[in-house]
Amino acid sequence: MIKYKLICENCRLSFDSWFASSKEYEKLKKRKLLDCSNCNSRNIKKTLMAPKVLNKNIERSHNQIKKFKKINNKIKEYQNFIKKNFEYVGNNFTYEARSIYYDNKKRVKGIYGNASLKDIRELKEEGINTQVVPWVDDKSN
Repeated sequence: MIKYKLICENCRLSFDSWFASSKEYEKLKKRKLLDCSNCNSRNIKKTLMAPKVLNKNIERSHNQIKKFKKINNKIKEYQNFIKKNFEYVGNNFTYEARSIYYDNKKRVKGIYGNASLKDIRELKEEGINTQVVPWVDDKSN
C-alpha cells in the first residue's frame, strides 16, 4: 500500500488517498477514475510529499527510556526490601558498622545508611564487608 497526497487542480482541495501501488495510481489516473469529492473534477494530481523515514535515534531513545524505567523500578524494589529488612542508621553508618564488627554488638536487623566512598574503602580494608547500593529519590516520578 502507498499513500499519496493529491490535489484538485480546479478547487485546490488537498486530500490523501491510498493505492495498492504506484502503478495502480497511474492506471486509475490514466483511466480518469480519480475525482475530487468537492467539485467532481477529474483534474487530480499528486503533490510533493516528504517520505516517512524512521529516525533510529528517536527509536533508540525510546528504548533507552524503557530500559531506564525498568532499571529504576528494579532499584526501587531493592530499596523497599532494604527499608523493610534493615535498620536505617543515617550518617552514622561507619560508626555503627565498626561497632558491630569490633564490639560484637549484635543487632536484630542489618544496617544501612550513608557513607562516603573513602569510608567504605576504609571499612573494606579493615575487613568489614559493605556494599554500595544505588539509591533513587522516592519523590522522582
